[in-house]
Amino acid sequence: MDIHRELIKRQNKIQAKNLSRFFKTGVGEYGAGDKFLGIKVPVLRALAKQFVESSFPEVQILLKSVYHEERLLGAFILVYKFQRADEKTRAQIYKFYLKNWRALNNWDIIDTTTPKIVGEYLVDKDKKIIYEFARSNNLWKKRIAVLTTFSFIKQHQFEDFLLIAEILIRDKHDLIHKAVGWMLREVGKRDLPVEETFLRKWYKMMPRTMLRYSIEKFPEAKRQQYLNGGIGEISAKKQESKKTNRSLCFLLRCFLVFLIIV
Repeated sequence: MDIHRELIKRQNKIQAKNLSRFFKTGVGEYGAGDKFLGIKVPVLRALAKQFVESSFPEVQILLKSVYHEERLLGAFILVYKFQRADEKTRAQIYKFYLKNWRALNNWDIIDTTTPKIVGEYLVDKDKKIIYEFARSNNLWKKRIAVLTTFSFIKQHQFEDFLLIAEILIRDKHDLIHKAVGWMLREVGKRDLPVEETFLRKWYKMMPRTMLRYSIEKFPEAKRQQYLNGGIGEISAKKQESKKTNRSLCFLLRCFLVFLIIV
């Protein structure tokens, strides 16, 4: 393919080694076995625009590549095709993208393309598929489920994300903790009470990384309250204080009535 030749011309071995370390390609790590050409993302985006007319079979070749950058390029091409497509073609791209979910086997590929294809397509459609993905045992399917909701969140549709977050609240993988925490933070940017209602219910049970990501932009005093498990206690003290105040007011009214009668 001409695309492959263009990529090979731009490879950088030093950068490839750096990327291999960054994306955890060692034995037992989440990116184990992935290979890199050492090409930066802006270059890949430019090539994706250049080859946006590529056919599905041509994109399929990229998505099956052993090289990370070729798979990312294939996903970028699908994003640009989706953005200029009519509804019928968007449906085809969406189905093609999910059919090739195994090629989306790192967080950067998912984070930069899933919201723009799966999220945009499903925003006004049945969302059963993302619940299936969230309940999967596969790390990347679960990450796809979370990042799909980013498009919903941007339109102030929070319900599906919050349900997905509950499904994944006890997940064991750090990349899911980060993704859920990040999306919680995005909810808070748009509606802080919604985020805090969720947090007050779950923050003592959620993984520490998830919590830290979700409260990253909170004022330091409030951050520390969440991190130290004091939010619920403060709320309880406030409730007790309110009850005490109501009791005192009642006694005071009774006393005043007594004085009037006497």
